[in-house]
Amino acid sequence: MMNTQAIEARRELNAIYEVSKTLAASLDVAKTFREALNHLVHAFDWRRAFVVLAEPDAYLRGLCAVGLTRDEQQRLQFRTGEGIVGRVFANGIQVIVPDVRTEPLFLNRTGGADQSPGVAVAMLVTPIHADRRVVGVLAIDCLNPDERRSFSYDLQLLKMVATLMGQALLLHRSVSAAHDTMQDEVRRMGKVLKPNQQIDQVVGISRPMQEVFDQVHQVAPARTTVLLRGESGTGKEVIARAIHNLSPRKREAFVRVNCAALTESLLESELFGHEKGSFTGAQGQRKGRFEMSHGGTLFLDEIGDISASFQAKLLRVLQEREFERVGGSTVVKVDVRLILATNRNLERMVQAGEFRADLYYRINVVSIQLPPLRERRDDIPAMAQLFLDRFNHENARATRFSPAAMRVLTSCYWPGNVRELENCVERTATMAHADAITDLSFPCRENRCLTQVLHHIDREDAVRPIRLADIPIEEVAMPPASIAPAPAPAAAAFGGEPVESAVPADGDATAAPADGKPEGERERLIWAMERCGWVQAKAARLLKISPRQMGYALQKNGIEVRKF
Repeated sequence: MMNTQAIEARRELNAIYEVSKTLAASLDVAKTFREALNHLVHAFDWRRAFVVLAEPDAYLRGLCAVGLTRDEQQRLQFRTGEGIVGRVFANGIQVIVPDVRTEPLFLNRTGGADQSPGVAVAMLVTPIHADRRVVGVLAIDCLNPDERRSFSYDLQLLKMVATLMGQALLLHRSVSAAHDTMQDEVRRMGKVLKPNQQIDQVVGISRPMQEVFDQVHQVAPARTTVLLRGESGTGKEVIARAIHNLSPRKREAFVRVNCAALTESLLESELFGHEKGSFTGAQGQRKGRFEMSHGGTLFLDEIGDISASFQAKLLRVLQEREFERVGGSTVVKVDVRLILATNRNLERMVQAGEFRADLYYRINVVSIQLPPLRERRDDIPAMAQLFLDRFNHENARATRFSPAAMRVLTSCYWPGNVRELENCVERTATMAHADAITDLSFPCRENRCLTQVLHHIDREDAVRPIRLADIPIEEVAMPPASIAPAPAPAAAAFGGEPVESAVPADGDATAAPADGKPEGERERLIWAMERCGWVQAKAARLLKISPRQMGYALQKNGIEVRKF
């Protein structure tokens, strides 16, 4: 008997040591709690375990679980006093249920009583205390075939584990509160030192957007032509409308035209209008967008997509502010302020002869560069909340983001920028099963992100083996090479195929041979990752391989991905 008690005490001591070491390893309580539960389940042959925490809306929701599926974990939601878990939280006392099938308070939310028919399932539940109050509940269940097992040791162990978890929660909340206070102070001091410029219906507290707002307020009162530049989805039309609303022309019309959506003939008729009978279907005279925006502002989006012949027609209108309708001979004069936008590299198009240089100089009077969303991550929380509030208002919902969900949003690359963020928020809120959107609610957590499919997967590369040595590298900005290439064929594997590798003589990953391309598989991988800021998806696109092949190559070559 004494020997059995000594073995049991030693096992409990080892378990407490492992749990305390795990909880102290990180401030990510969801991760450390899950690791602690996983150790306990395996050490004591328990079946399942979970932790629920109290939230401000008086609900208990699952923080982490072991032995439950993702769908079962999402059903871990209790009101105070509801079921066994709710009663333990409300009363603050431990509970042992020898057989949950005979307990009327057992709700069977996760189907735990149905998984072992004919065998009794015991449940042990203990409250988690922090700062002299109950903040959550720890529960485990295990098989109890003879219904005679004494759970005194297990319940004592659970009480000690719950105490450690309560201390970890208290420390996490203290650190989070201190961090939030520090961030608020930094933002307050920033506002004192430099007042924020704001634009209606535009979220932007980050430094890049504040610079854009300064330029918008500076250029709005003038009549000067403005060229808005930036990636697709960065909000060029919103900024164009803001310039119009801040200008003396704000009471006049704001007319917008997407030049990429119309053919050349339709675009000419749309902008300049047409006379009756000028072409088939022209039943009467029609004013163009230039005439419709007389006295106001005309916004031409995707100006880099117009044809070369139409560029010449547009140039005359921009110079003289006069034109003739299609099929007409009468000169029409207009007073229009022009705002243009493009996501293309006009300088490169001019150099390649795809865009007229004289038109480029005419429209590039004041150029405003809109930053991509990945360069203004400080704005993502406020923008995501704005989109979620709009969704809740339109759909009569009360959805909200959890802190973990907001961390997922702020860490995404967002190649589609603001438009992609809005779509992601709406899609996730629509498909969420509960009011709280967690990190598990996003499709990217299950490799079902549509953006990854669109931007990061090359189907041809996914089925065809690729050799890194054959990948062309473009836009290389390497220092003048003074090191001659020293090819040394070596057997390597990438995507299941042999690869020829050639490493520079000094072994430096940044060294390059005379043609400006790093040789060797490892050197090419490091070069691509450094060039793309250690973002694997971007580096994969640069090397023209799939993200899956990129991850395999990094692992095979022992390259550790840097975190920023």
